[in-house]
Amino acid sequence: MSIFRNIYEAMLDVAYIWRQEMRQMVRDEGVLIFLILVPLLYPLLYSWIYNNEVVREVPVVVVDQSHSSLSREFIQKCDAAPDVRVIGHAADLDEARSLVSRQVAKGVYLIPSDFDTHINRLEQATVSVYCDMSLMLAYKAVYQTAQTVSQLMGAEIQTKLGQHFTAREEQIAARPLDFDEVPIFNPTGGYGSFIIPAVLMLIIQQTLVLGIGLSAGTAREDNRYQMLIPINRHYHGMLRIVFGKGLAYFMLYLVMTAYLVLVVPRLFHFTAIGRWPDLLAFLLPYLLACIFFGMTVSCIIRYRENVMLFIVFVTLPLLFLSGVSWPQSSIPGFWQGVSWLFPSTFGIRGFVRINEMGGTLSDVIPEYRSLWLQAAVYFSAACLVYRYQIGLARQVARDRLAEMKERKARRLASKE
Repeated sequence: MSIFRNIYEAMLDVAYIWRQEMRQMVRDEGVLIFLILVPLLYPLLYSWIYNNEVVREVPVVVVDQSHSSLSREFIQKCDAAPDVRVIGHAADLDEARSLVSRQVAKGVYLIPSDFDTHINRLEQATVSVYCDMSLMLAYKAVYQTAQTVSQLMGAEIQTKLGQHFTAREEQIAARPLDFDEVPIFNPTGGYGSFIIPAVLMLIIQQTLVLGIGLSAGTAREDNRYQMLIPINRHYHGMLRIVFGKGLAYFMLYLVMTAYLVLVVPRLFHFTAIGRWPDLLAFLLPYLLACIFFGMTVSCIIRYRENVMLFIVFVTLPLLFLSGVSWPQSSIPGFWQGVSWLFPSTFGIRGFVRINEMGGTLSDVIPEYRSLWLQAAVYFSAACLVYRYQIGLARQVARDRLAEMKERKARRLASKE
């Protein structure tokens, strides 16, 4: 019977702590903003910004020194392409560069004066392309458009000179080795489908750390840690505190995570081909690891304002270290080791492989095991830091009580 009574008392303690934490979340406006409003609205803002997927109508300026029919044909075909828009002509390269420096144009097409002469002599002609490298998507649009138009015009010229009898012979002569471009995992080739899945997983971690950190900072300022558990227990009490607080965040973020990984990608038509059982199995340890990581960080960082500074500082590096925006194999070993401290590293890699590439849980076993290991390590760390915080809070309460008793005794002594 004592075992059942201990289980019953443990459940009451966990329920009490869960209720206290939920009440604190509802009362704290900062916690509500970071745990509810930011996960709801921030993904919509990001997805709306990148919903066009690719860059279209990039402005370019042309320096046509040839003034020939072939140069005009090249300019017209570039302007007809969906990625580039010719906004005008410049007298020389210096004028074109000034337009680029003022951000009026993103690129320059320089057609030399001997452009048509080389082609008519059956010699190779050259078109110079100058691109603004500050934005890689604009550079890609400007450069690839010029490359594609050059290849098409070269194929047409080669076909005319070949004197072939059938269209098939002309096609083979123009492109003797053809290829089919088949983009996999990202059919549109869009930037949104490439970056948004990683951002969604990072939002889960960062908002959890922010919300838990703000809540813990408020509790520390109000010295409410000694009120979290109503009975005098030590290590077992720490387990119940961590379970109770973790349960409150876990229940809330089950809903938020379902919204982020199921609703947002489909709302904006991003690639989402993962099977929900695999996603559910993978996201379970990721949520637990993020929650216990946030609880550990909330006790290490003393003031609630510092939690926001910490998140602002690490958000962009974590996105780079995840291996999404930069190849994982090119990241130095030291920084790869640093990235293993954060659940988002393994969460982003596994989620992208399941949801974007159609993988299964067996395809992300290293990330899956790493998340469970992180959940266990950060759970133990949370128990230790909370035990320290509770002891510190009780010591403060005892000192205050002793001080009050001493003041009361002095007042009584003065009256006598």
